Amino acid sequence: MTLVHLNVRSWCLNTNTDIAIILPSIKQGEDVKTFYQSSKKYPVLWLLHGTLGCYNDYLRRTNIELYATENDLIVVMPSAMNSNYSNWSQVIPPFNMFDYLTEELMPLIYGWFPASDKREDNFICGLSMGARGVASKFGFNYPERFAGVACMSGVPSDIREILKNPNHPMYEREKMTIDQAGGLEKFLNSYENVWDKVADVAKLENPPQFYFCCGTQDGVYPNYLHFKEYAQSVGLKATFDEREGYAHEWRFWELEIQEILKFFGFDKGIVHGQYDPREEVKMEGRLI
Repeated sequence: MTLVHLNVRSWCLNTNTDIAIILPSIKQGEDVKTFYQSSKKYPVLWLLHGTLGCYNDYLRRTNIELYATENDLIVVMPSAMNSNYSNWSQVIPPFNMFDYLTEELMPLIYGWFPASDKREDNFICGLSMGARGVASKFGFNYPERFAGVACMSGVPSDIREILKNPNHPMYEREKMTIDQAGGLEKFLNSYENVWDKVADVAKLENPPQFYFCCGTQDGVYPNYLHFKEYAQSVGLKATFDEREGYAHEWRFWELEIQEILKFFGFDKGIVHGQYDPREEVKMEGRLI
């Protein structure tokens, strides 16, 4: 594999920021000049971390390097800190994370690396904050940019329902997001209100492929089921995957990242022979 670490000045974020990038590698026996001087463009997976995480989480806790290398896939993992992938305009200086991905990071990747900017070659995935954040926000705000959208352990929020219950675990977080947006009315008419965009995307002639997954022991599982029911009621074509016994954990996300890559069409080397890591759970009778 080829792993690149960038630390770049961002005008959207008003600070330096980190990006990890996995690039396709030359194979044994390939001609060096032919490989490196090729004009070939590769598909891109935009892979987003969760709250309390960082840009190298997937490198440390999953086999994403192996899967990407075997499938000639570029993987871009930006740092988002704990931004909720939102534009925080009321901090000094402003930290516009939502704008950063399309207005700065995408031009950087498409311009500096052999990355395809075609919709059919671009996929976005995230876990937790990265799922309900950019993967969800961008999937429903910019469906024309992505062929596939995957959300692990995070779904769009039903803000009206959450605001009815101050004891809801997401109440304070959503209230802060509403305040940053300039109040409820502005929030409801902004990119943040993904819930109301689901029905519109469901009506599109060619929407992205959507994949949502959650463990049954995860604290966000009730929200996941609520969204699943709503999405199905408005006719959103999506795949939903629940795994019994898993919580908000990397054991779950390592399994699901393989399923998501297969769902997106990148299935080389994900399951070797007859081996499937889920079989270990059955054989040992416990979670791994």
